[in-house]
Amino acid sequence: MKKKGVIVTIFFGFILLSSTVLLTLPGIDPGTDSPEVSVTGTPADNFPDEQRAQFCGSSNAQSTNYVQEYSIPTLCTNPLAIITDYDGNVWFAQTNTGKISKFDPNSKTFTEYENPMWPQGGRSMMWGMDYAPDGSIWYTDESYDSIWKFSTIDETYDRLSYPSEGDSLPQKLLVDGSQIIINDFTGNKLTFLDPNQSGEEVNYLSIPSPTNDSVTADFAVDANDNVWYTNWLYQQGGVLVKFDQNSYLNAVATSNEKFLPLIDFIEIYRLPVTLLTPNGIAAADDGTIWMADTTSSSFFNFDPMTESFVQYVTSDPMLSTYGNQTGVVKTPISRPYWIESDNQGRIIFNEQTANNISVMDPKSQSLVEYHVPSKNPNWADCDPGTGMMLADCGVAQIFDFTIDGEKIWFTEWAENNIGVVDTSIPLPLEIQLSSSSIITTPGNSKPIDFVVSSLSQKDLLGVSLILSSTHDFLNIELIDAPKTFQLDSDAPRPISLIINTADDAIPGTYKVLVGAQLSDVAISKYVTVTIE
Repeated sequence: MKKKGVIVTIFFGFILLSSTVLLTLPGIDPGTDSPEVSVTGTPADNFPDEQRAQFCGSSNAQSTNYVQEYSIPTLCTNPLAIITDYDGNVWFAQTNTGKISKFDPNSKTFTEYENPMWPQGGRSMMWGMDYAPDGSIWYTDESYDSIWKFSTIDETYDRLSYPSEGDSLPQKLLVDGSQIIINDFTGNKLTFLDPNQSGEEVNYLSIPSPTNDSVTADFAVDANDNVWYTNWLYQQGGVLVKFDQNSYLNAVATSNEKFLPLIDFIEIYRLPVTLLTPNGIAAADDGTIWMADTTSSSFFNFDPMTESFVQYVTSDPMLSTYGNQTGVVKTPISRPYWIESDNQGRIIFNEQTANNISVMDPKSQSLVEYHVPSKNPNWADCDPGTGMMLADCGVAQIFDFTIDGEKIWFTEWAENNIGVVDTSIPLPLEIQLSSSSIITTPGNSKPIDFVVSSLSQKDLLGVSLILSSTHDFLNIELIDAPKTFQLDSDAPRPISLIINTADDAIPGTYKVLVGAQLSDVAISKYVTVTIE
């Protein structure tokens, strides 16, 4: 199988416990010279025995009030890219088998479709998938530099070669009208494909990115058909690019050149220094652009009208996601990965190392983080040194999700499950702010209050307060109250805070997050802090 080692440090290698700890990835660390492999006749045979718990998971589907999981019948499939069709069926790709699978939410049944062209023992990260109006499912294959089409009508596969100049990695994919758009992560280009082609020889239009020696990450198409994407170097920053595809493609069509200089068709915006790894990107219905930063607990909003960025923060990951048995994790982060906008204008993203699917409402400036119950302890600091794993510890590696109305379907790469969040289910509590914004100056302090009220039928709820800020020079101080308490259904809990700004605070607009964490869901609101 073709290996792309760059994926370790730049993309898939974000499975980190801290800035100094990286766990083993399949096909990367050779391990022992002759690892033991017990033949089971299942896809688990692609891994030596000592790695199976880590990569195959438990396949034990669990549920909460908001999340329902379903165990894939075949063991160790490593589900990744996922999409729904017009009938509500859920389709996903299996990293460890090369198969496309369907889940019928009505009958709760899985159907797995054999791919006769897939090599024996082959594995590939299939990051991008979309559903076309003709009933075809298109998806990417990074190991074999391929774009695949699966017909849901004929149940057949068709492989298309991807133009692999150098070290290509076809990643996310979008069926956009009469074309398909793909970002080549390590090949540093966008590719436009006419889907009305078949076979090995396929014509592509590849647009080189404006920044050399960088990666081309996820992309989003806005209401005016502009394509937004990022170019960046790992933890060294980068740029946000707006590409006027209509003008460019029209110019190419009327010229004799295969490529035209990009300078007349793009606008480039330098990313903030705090935005280091913008993997996911989404275009919102208000014209703004959202980006997820996978090396922090932050996600960002960009307003093209003002050319300004605003940084948002998630809650801290719960202890159960990282364990910290050895004490190596000094500052746990949630690592937002992919990000999308739904038809209600909400922003949806996955927090990889917090094991959450999160919903942010820009209108109400609220954040709801749904905790996924399944966890694989082999991806966190869960071993106390006795060989026994800490109960309810780890992450399921939620690498992809898709939005279907009020429901968000997702895959668990390391637990062999798919799951769904139902955002229509009423939340158990609400947060009411005394003020949604404050104005302050460096070295000053401002009070702010909020109330946590129970909406649950339970008499008591175990609550931990969420007090998160984006910058060290913004400190949230809790006044005369415990951070963890029992919330009475008949007694709303008032909370008093002081927001302190350091003497060296930089003037600007910032967001702090305040709210309450329960075992299965966190509900918070953002306070806008303007430092003059």
